[in-house]
Amino acid sequence: MYFDIDYWWRVVRHVWSLSEWDGRWRMLARLLLWIPLRTLFHGLFFLLDYLLFPRLCFQKVIQPVFIIGHARSGTTLMHRLMSADGDRFSYFLYWEMFFPSLLQKKIIRGMGWLDSKMLRGFLHRKLQEWDDKTFGPVRHMHNISLWNAEEDCFAMAGAFVSQQWSLDIPMMDVVDFFHLDQMPSKRRRWLHHYRELVKRQLLLNGGHKTHLSKNPVMSGWVEGLIEIFPDARFVVMMRDPTECIPSCLKLVQSNWMAKGWNKEDYQNSLDILTGISFEHFRHPREVLAIHSTTPQTVAGYRELISAPRETVHAVYAALGMEILSIYDSWLRAQAEREKKHHSKFEYSLGEFFLSAEEIRDQLPEFYELHQWDTLATKEETPNA
Repeated sequence: MYFDIDYWWRVVRHVWSLSEWDGRWRMLARLLLWIPLRTLFHGLFFLLDYLLFPRLCFQKVIQPVFIIGHARSGTTLMHRLMSADGDRFSYFLYWEMFFPSLLQKKIIRGMGWLDSKMLRGFLHRKLQEWDDKTFGPVRHMHNISLWNAEEDCFAMAGAFVSQQWSLDIPMMDVVDFFHLDQMPSKRRRWLHHYRELVKRQLLLNGGHKTHLSKNPVMSGWVEGLIEIFPDARFVVMMRDPTECIPSCLKLVQSNWMAKGWNKEDYQNSLDILTGISFEHFRHPREVLAIHSTTPQTVAGYRELISAPRETVHAVYAALGMEILSIYDSWLRAQAEREKKHHSKFEYSLGEFFLSAEEIRDQLPEFYELHQWDTLATKEETPNA
């Protein structure tokens, strides 16, 4: 099992340098004691996977589908709609990402079966209570649960490859999880490990399905994903950046503030994240233009929330997939509910010293292509 010692050591040194931080010693204990023990534990199970499940050696990852795009652009909604096509797709549930080994997941699924048969679901009810108590307060920002499909990059946490470290500690200048296409040596190692994780998930779900991934961070991994999965297919979500960029910045800033960091602690990382936001619009488009034969499509956020069924149909057609009648019936029933999908998460461009004009100046070609200004004008003028 892969572990990024370089990034681990960078974080250890950075935390050691934070002499004024109250959480310094607690985090050092986590980094120097818990992380190595956890890595050994997962590594042992990774080895056992190949001994106990020889089919893993022959498991293929065929035509995986990657939903990418800037955070808050509709990637979660598109992932939730497509993951409902359960006969076709395999994907990671949130709880499964904490246990990267196939054996670990099978053991836990077995415990769930015993709980339902012998304890009448007692343990599941307790987990559900914990889930609601833990994630309920933040579900207005992101619908998270142990049993929801989630971002693939969380599965990489066991290898010390997770943007969560930059959310716990504002240190985007120390470790970079966004520009994998520009890091050749890490790209090969990270994506080899990622493929191993996907193979295990596919075999867990029967081995015959198509992997469905959703992750905004992977907007900076597109070249590498095509390299490791030559038959990959891509759905790029698009939303007016004056809406999704400040929403993302606010979400991350709120996370840092909740952990006790002051503005002077996180401002540099927030500036770096602002730059990454613009790159997450440009980079997928540039790479996919080079790889024009790679099956790909762009889906708009406005279209997705106003016509979810029709948007999913268009995505399937662009990627060369047929929609089965049972899934289409579900989409039809779900359409009205999804049209009401919106976030109550409030933000303001002014909070980030970033005007709408500055965003438009950075991404003029996208405004011209997607006509966001024209659409906004029509919405503001009821008789237009």
